[in-house]
Order: sequence, then structure tokens, then C-alpha cells
Amino acid sequence: MSRWLNAALDYLPRWVEYQLRLHQQPGCVLAVAHRGRVVFEQAFGHADALRRTRLTARHLFRIASHSKSFTAAGVMKLAERKKLRLRDPVGRYVEGLHPALARATLAELLSHSAGVVRDGPDSGQFVDRRPFLDEAELRAQLKDPPVIRRSTRFKYSNHGYGLLGLAVEGATGERYLSWIKREIIDAAGLKETFPEAPLPKGARLASGHSGTLPLGSRVVIPGGYRTNAIAPAGGFIASARDTVRFFSQLAPGARRSVLSAASRRQMIRRRWRDPHSSLERYYGLGIISGSLAGWDWFGHSGGLQGYITRTAVLPREDLALSVFTNSIDGLAHLWVDGAIHVLRTFARHGAPARALRDWSGRWWTLWGTIDLVPTADKVLVATPAYFNPFLDAAEVRRGRIVQAGGYANHGEPARLAGNQLWLGGTRYVREAVLAREMERRYGARS
Repeated sequence: MSRWLNAALDYLPRWVEYQLRLHQQPGCVLAVAHRGRVVFEQAFGHADALRRTRLTARHLFRIASHSKSFTAAGVMKLAERKKLRLRDPVGRYVEGLHPALARATLAELLSHSAGVVRDGPDSGQFVDRRPFLDEAELRAQLKDPPVIRRSTRFKYSNHGYGLLGLAVEGATGERYLSWIKREIIDAAGLKETFPEAPLPKGARLASGHSGTLPLGSRVVIPGGYRTNAIAPAGGFIASARDTVRFFSQLAPGARRSVLSAASRRQMIRRRWRDPHSSLERYYGLGIISGSLAGWDWFGHSGGLQGYITRTAVLPREDLALSVFTNSIDGLAHLWVDGAIHVLRTFARHGAPARALRDWSGRWWTLWGTIDLVPTADKVLVATPAYFNPFLDAAEVRRGRIVQAGGYANHGEPARLAGNQLWLGGTRYVREAVLAREMERRYGARS
């Protein structure tokens, strides 16, 4: 593993820990894989904020729509075995559909371009107002026509992936849950991944949590519910470690995979752009993709009541990362992007030189905190409160601020003096020192 990657993995947990504190989130697990091997995993915060149960890396999370990537991999495996073809109409494998829906191809369902309703006429299953649809209820709703014409735009559909689960059953003659467990999960070597609740004895599921509003504080959302016929779209439960390993296997250059390289390339190819979004995102076959600061990524995300999760694979860098959060307002999306920015910064600037290693750590003033982050030839002044901590970061070299914004201290001196840091005329101290200073000056807390 390269020195710059080691340095990035040293800084990442410090930034995530601060973000968790700043945004008062219950818990988070971060896992990173390099060349298909997990090289970092760490848990932060609580598995249950009410009971103050410590979160561990072995806790499982509802990974929600990550499930679609597993289902898509299953369909691709059946195509490799010539049990089906992606251009086949789904009506060949599932009876009783509306005629227009029956003509939709498996590829259109996989890429969310079949025009299928997103969640049916009552999506209360996603806000705990009703149970998730069983098979009979899903089949009854699939008798309705698509809501838009096929292959006209990207239109996300959990019902569409529920239908793909039925197609897998039609092609294999087996129940979806047992087939996908054996042929994808077990074949990929995953030990902490399950396609649906309930979990086996001994497995620990992190509790979900609400946001702080409207009650003024979070409540625990039990995560053990069954997703029933929607399991192919959102039922999977897994650890961050397993998830980052699985998605690493979907990279075309992966050394080990349940699929051929050709199938993997088909999955990640950008087929549809989200036509109404400020984010430049694309969908392939069960895969979301995009670019960030010049680095291409693919992966998926997931959200169910109490959980927000996201995984991104950086194929050119041979890296993958998963961020799992156990609250309905979890910041997994922003933290994955931030982690990519951290990785990119260290890849660009290099690992710290020995002479700069003392220029490190977190420093405070009344206005907040900064992180000194040494690199190969300079010290970066990061802002851990930012979702990209290196956004517009000042640079220090040989005791002087050699790069800073026009409103900051460009060109002024920088020095370390024991437990004090001076950047221009601003004196920074350690957190405990600032806390005592504030209590002496301002007295009681609100």
C-alpha cells in the first residue's frame, strides 16, 4: 500500500469523528478496500443512541438500495449461464403482468427505464405506516400499466426491482432469497451479508434513528422489519466490510468476482443520466456512477427508515469505500464525497515528510477548529467542519503561509510554540485549553 494512502487513512477517521460530533449523528462505520482487500474499517458513535450502546465495525446495517446491485449481479450471472437474456421481455418469466409492462425488457428494468411506478399507490411501507408489500400485493399492483413509456428516461422504481426478483424465480425455479444467497452472496465470499431479515442468531443489527425534528431529539427506529417482496430492491442487511468487498468485485479489473469482466463492464456503463438533478449522476445496470474532482466512481447508495448508506468504487485508483450511518438524516452521501476529496488530496500532495510531522493535530479558537495536515513538502490547513476539509486549504512552508485566500493571512508567518500555534496574528490552542478559557470568560452554558 502506498505511503500517501496510509497517510490518507490516518487522517480520514479524525475528520469523520469530528463530523459525527459536529452534526450530532448517532453512529457511522467507514470501510476502505484497496485492490479488493479491506485495509481500513472503523466504527464511530453508537449502535443505539438511547441505550448508549457502542457501535462496532461488526454491527450490520440495512443497506437498502445497495440490494439492487446484488440483484443486478444475479441477473447478469443468469445471463452468463444462458438462463435468460437481457433483451428478453419480463413477461417471459413472470405471468399476470399488464401487457405493456410484460413487454419491458430485463435490461430496461435493471436500468430503471421501463417506466414502472416507483413505489405503488401507497408508499407508506417506507415511513412505517404499513408493512412492506407481500408477493400477492406486488403482483396485484403490477397489473397496472407503466406510468410512462419505456426507454424514454431514467425513472427509479423499487417495484421494478421487486419484479426482477420474480423474474429470477421464474428463470431458476427457486425462491429469490435462497438463490441470491447461494449464487451471489456466498459465491462472493461474504460472511456478514443477508438478503432479508430476520438475522441469524448472534448477528448484531445497529438500530436506526429518526432525525431530531419534530420531537427535538432522536427516537430509535427498530431495524428488524421485513421488506418482503421488495427485498430485491432494498432488503439486504450487511456490514460495511462486506459491502466494500462486494462492490470492489464489480470493478472490471477486479482480481476476483462472481461475474465475468464483460458483465461487470455492462453493469457500470453509463446508460441513463438523471435528467432533473443538479448532481451529474448516471445509472447503468443496478449501478450508480459519476465523477468527482476528476476521479470517476461507481457504486450505489441506500436509504430506509433509520439508515443512510453509500458505497463508491474508484476503479482507476483500485479503491472502494463504504460509509454507513444509522439515522434517517445520515450524511453518508456527503461523507463519501468528502472521503474521496481526502484521498485525492493525499494522492496529489504525497505522504508527510519526516521534518513536517510535528506540524499536525487539531487546533482551536473561539471561531472553530482547524487541522494541520503535513504532506511531502508543505502543511495544509484543513477545516474539518467542511464536507471537503481541504476546500481552499491554506498552505504553510518553512514557517510562512505561502498560499491562502485573499481574506486570510497569505504571506504572514506561521509558528508552533509548545501547545500553541500561530497563523499570522491568530493564536490557536488545544480543545481542552479553549474549553477552560471559554468557561472562565463566559460562565454557564445554555
